[in-house]
Amino acid sequence: MTATATRAGLTLSGVTLRYGAGDTLVTALDGVDLTVGPGEVVAVAGPSGSGKSSLLAVAGALIAPTEGTVAVGGADVTAATPARRTALRRAGIGYVFQSANLLPSLTARDQLLLIAHLAGRVTREDRDRADGLLDAVGMTAKASRRPHELSGGERQRVGIARALMNRPALLLADEPTAALDQHRARDVVALLAGQARDRGTATVLVTHDEGLLGAADRVVRIRDGRMN
Repeated sequence: MTATATRAGLTLSGVTLRYGAGDTLVTALDGVDLTVGPGEVVAVAGPSGSGKSSLLAVAGALIAPTEGTVAVGGADVTAATPARRTALRRAGIGYVFQSANLLPSLTARDQLLLIAHLAGRVTREDRDRADGLLDAVGMTAKASRRPHELSGGERQRVGIARALMNRPALLLADEPTAALDQHRARDVVALLAGQARDRGTATVLVTHDEGLLGAADRVVRIRDGRMN
């Protein structure tokens, strides 16, 4: 791990998440403890229905746990108001999805600048940061191209750069290589992990592909909502 930042990453303490009631009660997460330090890449592996998606939803401040606490970048998410959680998601958490979910009308560079625009500003520093991130993921030469002009792997590279645009304390990657072949998948995960370490971003990578786990600093496994 080569993090240079000192801020906190992600801490889940005694997190339990339940849905429903009575006969329909489901325990999606059961007493989960997980800490991811700045610049650390932790892979979460487990079978379908094991709780991986619930873990990301709780870590990403999309769902409040039934019990336990969640902290992102040192901020207690579980104690925050809904408005504060929304602000935290926008400024403190980056997401990389199965597909890049790029806006079809925007160039690669504008995908990143949109993040700055949503934060209420587009400054020279933002433009320089966007260009620097695109360079870091090897997309400078294609910065003016739109999604339909890019390959699947290139779109994911732009997605990684976009996720890092606001200097998030936490990066959540949900099966980011599901649509890629094995060669491109390895390249994308290696790139994601390298950028996270270089920028001191705590990263949780959910993947079903055992061949990609080697890119992580640590692998945790989840089954029936429990870490082991």
